[in-house]
Amino acid sequence: MRVIGGTAKSTPLASLKGAQVRPTLDRVRESLFNQIAGEIGGARFLDLFAGSGAVGIEALSRGAAEVVFVELNSRAQAVIYQNLTKCRFLDSEGEEKKSKNWILLKSNALHALKVLAERHHQFDIVYVDPPYAKGLYEETLTALARSGLLADAAQVITEHHHKTALPENYDKLIVAKTRKIGDACLSFYSPASSDSA
Repeated sequence: MRVIGGTAKSTPLASLKGAQVRPTLDRVRESLFNQIAGEIGGARFLDLFAGSGAVGIEALSRGAAEVVFVELNSRAQAVIYQNLTKCRFLDSEGEEKKSKNWILLKSNALHALKVLAERHHQFDIVYVDPPYAKGLYEETLTALARSGLLADAAQVITEHHHKTALPENYDKLIVAKTRKIGDACLSFYSPASSDSA
Protein backbone atom coordinates (compact mmCIF):
# COMPACT_ATOMS: atom_id res chain seq x y z
CA MET A 1 0.00 0.00 0.00
CA ARG A 2 1.45 3.33 -1.11
CA VAL A 3 0.54 6.98 -1.52
CA ILE A 4 -0.52 7.28 -5.15
CA GLY A 5 -0.06 10.98 -5.91
CA GLY A 6 1.04 14.38 -4.62
CA THR A 7 3.90 15.44 -2.35
CA ALA A 8 4.18 12.04 -0.63
CA LYS A 9 3.79 10.01 -3.84
CA SER A 10 5.15 6.44 -3.67
CA THR A 11 5.67 6.52 0.12
CA PRO A 12 4.89 3.02 1.45
CA LEU A 13 2.16 2.98 4.10
CA ALA A 14 1.78 0.66 7.05
CA SER A 15 -1.53 -1.17 7.38
CA LEU A 16 -3.36 -2.81 10.23
CA LYS A 17 -3.20 -6.59 10.42
CA GLY A 18 -6.16 -8.77 11.30
CA ALA A 19 -9.34 -10.31 9.97
CA GLN A 20 -11.47 -7.36 11.10
CA VAL A 21 -9.47 -4.93 8.96
CA ARG A 22 -10.16 -4.14 5.32
CA PRO A 23 -7.87 -1.38 4.05
CA THR A 24 -9.00 0.61 1.03
CA LEU A 25 -7.12 -0.92 -1.90
CA ASP A 26 -4.73 1.21 -3.94
CA ARG A 27 -6.89 0.85 -7.05
CA VAL A 28 -10.00 2.01 -5.14
CA ARG A 29 -8.09 5.03 -3.79
CA GLU A 30 -6.77 5.74 -7.28
CA SER A 31 -10.28 5.65 -8.74
CA LEU A 32 -11.59 7.85 -5.92
CA PHE A 33 -8.92 10.52 -6.34
CA ASN A 34 -9.17 10.44 -10.14
CA GLN A 35 -12.83 11.36 -9.76
CA ILE A 36 -12.29 14.19 -7.25
CA ALA A 37 -8.96 15.43 -8.64
CA GLY A 38 -10.35 18.85 -9.50
CA GLU A 39 -11.84 19.39 -6.04
CA ILE A 40 -9.14 18.13 -3.67
CA GLY A 41 -6.76 21.12 -3.74
CA GLY A 42 -7.68 23.40 -0.83
CA ALA A 43 -10.55 21.13 0.28
CA ARG A 44 -11.60 20.42 3.86
CA PHE A 45 -11.63 16.61 4.02
CA LEU A 46 -13.21 14.30 6.61
CA ASP A 47 -12.02 10.67 6.73
CA LEU A 48 -14.56 8.75 8.85
CA PHE A 49 -13.54 5.21 9.90
CA ALA A 50 -9.99 6.20 8.91
CA GLY A 51 -8.29 2.84 9.60
CA SER A 52 -4.65 3.22 8.54
CA GLY A 53 -5.32 6.81 7.44
CA ALA A 54 -4.44 6.01 3.81
CA VAL A 55 -7.36 7.95 2.28
CA GLY A 56 -6.89 11.06 4.41
CA ILE A 57 -3.12 10.98 3.86
CA GLU A 58 -3.71 10.76 0.11
CA ALA A 59 -5.87 13.89 0.43
CA LEU A 60 -3.11 15.70 2.38
CA SER A 61 -0.53 14.63 -0.20
CA ARG A 62 -2.68 16.06 -2.98
CA GLY A 63 -3.15 19.46 -1.37
CA ALA A 64 -6.21 19.29 0.89
CA ALA A 65 -6.30 22.33 3.18
CA GLU A 66 -7.42 20.31 6.20
CA VAL A 67 -7.97 16.63 6.95
CA VAL A 68 -9.79 15.24 9.97
CA PHE A 69 -9.21 11.55 10.65
CA VAL A 70 -11.78 9.75 12.81
CA GLU A 71 -10.74 6.41 14.26
CA LEU A 72 -11.75 4.61 17.47
CA ASN A 73 -9.32 1.65 17.38
CA SER A 74 -6.12 2.45 19.31
CA ARG A 75 -4.00 0.15 17.13
CA ALA A 76 -5.26 1.93 14.02
CA GLN A 77 -4.54 5.31 15.63
CA ALA A 78 -0.90 4.24 16.13
CA VAL A 79 -0.71 3.23 12.45
CA ILE A 80 -2.14 6.62 11.37
CA TYR A 81 0.60 8.41 13.38
CA GLN A 82 3.20 6.06 11.86
CA ASN A 83 1.98 6.83 8.33
CA LEU A 84 1.81 10.58 8.97
CA THR A 85 5.43 10.41 10.13
CA LYS A 86 6.51 8.41 7.04
CA CYS A 87 4.89 11.02 4.79
CA ARG A 88 6.44 13.91 6.78
CA PHE A 89 3.14 15.27 8.02
CA LEU A 90 4.36 14.52 11.56
CA ASP A 91 7.92 15.02 12.83
CA SER A 92 9.76 11.78 13.57
CA GLU A 93 10.07 12.62 17.28
CA GLY A 94 6.27 12.64 17.47
CA GLU A 95 6.17 16.44 17.65
CA GLU A 96 3.38 17.86 15.55
CA LYS A 97 4.45 20.37 12.93
CA LYS A 98 3.53 23.98 13.63
CA SER A 99 1.84 24.19 10.24
CA LYS A 100 -0.21 21.05 10.97
CA ASN A 101 -3.34 20.88 8.85
CA TRP A 102 -4.78 17.63 10.18
CA ILE A 103 -6.54 16.38 13.30
CA LEU A 104 -6.98 12.82 14.58
CA LEU A 105 -10.19 12.38 16.58
CA LYS A 106 -9.99 9.24 18.73
CA SER A 107 -13.69 8.55 18.68
CA ASN A 108 -16.48 6.64 17.02
CA ALA A 109 -18.05 8.29 13.99
CA LEU A 110 -21.32 9.47 15.55
CA HIS A 111 -19.62 11.10 18.54
CA ALA A 112 -17.04 12.69 16.22
CA LEU A 113 -19.80 14.26 14.11
CA LYS A 114 -21.25 15.90 17.24
CA VAL A 115 -17.84 17.17 18.36
CA LEU A 116 -17.01 18.58 14.92
CA ALA A 117 -20.41 20.30 14.71
CA GLU A 118 -19.85 21.88 18.13
CA ARG A 119 -16.50 23.18 16.84
CA HIS A 120 -18.25 24.62 13.74
CA HIS A 121 -16.27 22.60 11.20
CA GLN A 122 -17.46 22.35 7.62
CA PHE A 123 -16.27 19.90 5.01
CA ASP A 124 -16.10 19.85 1.22
CA ILE A 125 -15.42 16.11 0.93
CA VAL A 126 -16.32 13.32 3.35
CA TYR A 127 -15.16 9.73 2.91
CA VAL A 128 -17.25 7.10 4.72
CA ASP A 129 -15.81 3.58 4.82
CA PRO A 130 -17.21 1.62 7.79
CA PRO A 131 -16.69 -2.11 8.26
CA TYR A 132 -18.89 -3.66 5.58
CA ALA A 133 -20.66 -6.13 7.85
CA LYS A 134 -21.57 -3.79 10.71
CA GLY A 135 -24.53 -2.01 9.09
CA LEU A 136 -23.32 1.49 9.98
CA TYR A 137 -24.23 3.26 6.74
CA GLU A 138 -27.79 4.29 7.66
CA GLU A 139 -27.05 5.87 11.05
CA THR A 140 -23.77 7.43 9.97
CA LEU A 141 -24.98 8.98 6.72
CA THR A 142 -28.26 10.18 8.21
CA ALA A 143 -26.40 11.80 11.12
CA LEU A 144 -23.94 13.36 8.68
CA ALA A 145 -26.77 14.74 6.52
CA ARG A 146 -28.33 16.42 9.59
CA SER A 147 -25.08 17.56 11.22
CA GLY A 148 -24.55 20.94 9.57
CA LEU A 149 -21.01 19.83 8.71
CA LEU A 150 -21.45 19.77 4.93
CA ALA A 151 -20.59 22.72 2.72
CA ASP A 152 -23.22 23.59 0.11
CA ALA A 153 -21.39 21.78 -2.70
CA ALA A 154 -20.01 18.97 -0.52
CA GLN A 155 -19.46 15.44 -1.75
CA VAL A 156 -19.97 12.45 0.54
CA ILE A 157 -18.33 9.33 -0.85
CA THR A 158 -19.10 5.93 0.61
CA GLU A 159 -17.14 2.76 0.01
CA HIS A 160 -19.21 -0.42 0.22
CA HIS A 161 -19.31 -3.96 -1.15
CA HIS A 162 -20.69 -4.05 -4.69
CA LYS A 163 -23.46 -6.43 -3.60
CA THR A 164 -24.64 -3.97 -0.94
CA ALA A 165 -27.02 -1.54 -2.61
CA LEU A 166 -27.24 1.72 -0.68
CA PRO A 167 -30.41 3.86 -0.81
CA GLU A 168 -30.63 6.77 -3.26
CA ASN A 169 -30.86 9.22 -0.39
CA TYR A 170 -30.15 9.62 3.31
CA ASP A 171 -32.20 12.57 4.50
CA LYS A 172 -30.98 15.46 2.30
CA LEU A 173 -28.03 13.49 0.85
CA ILE A 174 -28.85 12.31 -2.67
CA VAL A 175 -26.76 9.87 -4.72
CA ALA A 176 -25.23 11.37 -7.85
CA LYS A 177 -23.28 8.40 -9.20
CA THR A 178 -21.89 4.98 -8.31
CA ARG A 179 -18.65 3.41 -9.50
CA LYS A 180 -17.74 -0.30 -9.15
CA ILE A 181 -14.06 -1.21 -8.70
CA GLY A 182 -13.63 -4.97 -8.31
CA ASP A 183 -15.59 -6.08 -5.25
CA ALA A 184 -15.79 -2.52 -3.94
CA CYS A 185 -18.20 0.21 -4.94
CA LEU A 186 -18.01 3.99 -4.46
CA SER A 187 -21.28 5.90 -4.14
CA PHE A 188 -21.12 9.69 -4.43
CA TYR A 189 -23.74 11.71 -2.52
CA SER A 190 -24.37 15.45 -2.45
CA PRO A 191 -26.70 17.53 -0.29
CA ALA A 192 -29.94 18.55 -1.98
CA SER A 193 -30.06 22.29 -2.57
CA SER A 194 -32.55 24.28 -0.51
CA ASP A 195 -34.46 24.99 -3.75
CA SER A 196 -35.04 21.28 -4.40
CA ALA A 197 -35.47 20.20 -0.77
